[in-house]
Amino acid sequence: MTTPANNGPHGGANQPEDDDPFGYLYADGQAAGATPPGQGGGYGYPGPAVGGQPGAQPGVPRTSYNQVRTVGERTYGGQRGAVPQQQPPQAYQAQYQAPEALQANGYGVPQQPAPPTRQMAPATGRGRSANGGGSSRKGVLIAAVAVVAAVAIGIGAALAFGNKDDDKKKNQATGPSQSALPQQSSAEPEPSGTPEPAKTPLPKGEAAGAGMALTGGAVLQTAVPGAKSSGGQYVGNFNQPGAALTWTLDVPKAGTYRFYVRFGIPGEDANATLAVNGKANSTPLNMRNFANSPKGDWENGWQTTWGQVSLNKGTNTIKMSCEAGNKCNVNIDQLWLEQG
Repeated sequence: MTTPANNGPHGGANQPEDDDPFGYLYADGQAAGATPPGQGGGYGYPGPAVGGQPGAQPGVPRTSYNQVRTVGERTYGGQRGAVPQQQPPQAYQAQYQAPEALQANGYGVPQQPAPPTRQMAPATGRGRSANGGGSSRKGVLIAAVAVVAAVAIGIGAALAFGNKDDDKKKNQATGPSQSALPQQSSAEPEPSGTPEPAKTPLPKGEAAGAGMALTGGAVLQTAVPGAKSSGGQYVGNFNQPGAALTWTLDVPKAGTYRFYVRFGIPGEDANATLAVNGKANSTPLNMRNFANSPKGDWENGWQTTWGQVSLNKGTNTIKMSCEAGNKCNVNIDQLWLEQG
């Protein structure tokens, strides 16, 4: 059966999915015959022609009941009455006043009434001034004078009693029961009965000095510069058996001393026999090339060594000699002692 709902003359234009109330706004809807609503309302596609005009098809149920209507067209069971006219909103009343309405004392704030002034009746009492307060000022002044007087009296009494206490303390200190004050210990040490003797400087000698004796072929020379003895002299010609240098000296007390010797070598080690008061030491006096001076360089070969000796109080002799087994290619410059 062919109906407008499934296969009508408009090819199903009244199907719900095609029942577009705004179809007349699109090209495909206009091509299908959709027209804008008339004066009485009504949207959609045309039905069968009635008197030459498209209209609804009587007896054919609609497939969609959600039809758009003009506002106020649907009556819902009766004729809808006219919508009552709404009252326009009242004009907004400003909560402020115009500048010309401002008052002199503020922005529209009404003036507050001034508090009532209190009338003071003139005093009629005796001894009061016309404005009052004369006697009160006198009373305050009298009270202040009284306070000052009381303070002065208190200070005087304190000074008087204090002087009496000081006098009592002085009398007690000068009475017969006074105890002797403890003596303060002095920080300075008391001088001893026998002052410590000054330290006697230890003797020093040189090649051409006093107390020096040369034997066995040893002689004074000056060929090698750098000697510190007087006149640049030193003991040379020492490299032969029996050559010796003997120094006679005095020491203030017995003890162990260091015997220093300034010597010169030509860049090679040397040594000599050392004897104290005629007794030879167990080890020779070492005169090595401590400065690593070049071999054959006498001028730059001056160096210092020392050996330990035990001396007696008073006069002693120290002898340096070239004995068998010694390396004696050396020059002797200065000798001195230091506490060992």
